Amino acid sequence: MEIDIYTRLTTLGHPQRLAVFRLLMRRYPDQVPAGELATALDIKPSTLSGYLASLVQAGLVSQQRIATSLQYSIAMDAVNATFQDLYNDCCRGRPDLCAPAPIGQIPMTQTHYNVLFICTGNSARSIFAESILRKEAGDRFTAYSAGTMPQSNLNPFALDVLRAKGHDTAPLQSKNVGVFTGPNAPAFDFVFTVCDQAANEECPAWSGQPISAHWGMPDPVKATGTDAEKSLAFQRAYGALHNRIKLFTALPLASLDRMSLQKAVDDIGRNKEDLNQ
Repeated sequence: MEIDIYTRLTTLGHPQRLAVFRLLMRRYPDQVPAGELATALDIKPSTLSGYLASLVQAGLVSQQRIATSLQYSIAMDAVNATFQDLYNDCCRGRPDLCAPAPIGQIPMTQTHYNVLFICTGNSARSIFAESILRKEAGDRFTAYSAGTMPQSNLNPFALDVLRAKGHDTAPLQSKNVGVFTGPNAPAFDFVFTVCDQAANEECPAWSGQPISAHWGMPDPVKATGTDAEKSLAFQRAYGALHNRIKLFTALPLASLDRMSLQKAVDDIGRNKEDLNQ
């Protein structure tokens, strides 16, 4: 076991291997093609191949061939085991020395939660999520959305869908994620990325250790064809987010410890069936 810890820590000790690991962690539970990793991190494919091989050999990342593409994802069981081994060995299982370890055992007992949805443009998917949660969840949640590179205007197809679904679009606007990082920003309990590009980027380190997850889905803004075909893409994105948010709001948040809650929101993002409806 000590050799496994040493191997894994040594593997993560290289800055660019660590960068690959961190990106895959942000994208968890997605399986990410090697080409997308190379583009997002600006690493030559041949160099990236060596980094990925080391991470796979250390058991921190899993590899799967899908059609002609090799895709990679975090081997979460191995990662959890590594940190647990470190806690038991280096810290001797003492919470006074390694405070983060017992955090997972603490349930979220409050009755109101702040939730932030992040996308790149903040013009469609994250706006959908903000609007759906605000309408469906009553006073249990306060919903926000932001973009890493927000558009100046909301997408007109997205606004049409929201109006057709009975949402009030008047207060909606695109915002940069930076507005939620200052001293007067709300403290978030949950932070979700709803597009792959936003998850690939380094977002701020949120104070208060909010639970985060990646609920990636295709970008309806990239849909081509007739207006009817484009509208259908937005309808599907709205429907997928509506299904995920219904599952999220049905969770017994106050009775789940943080580890169980993290797994639950990851599982919601792992379900891809709603993307095809």
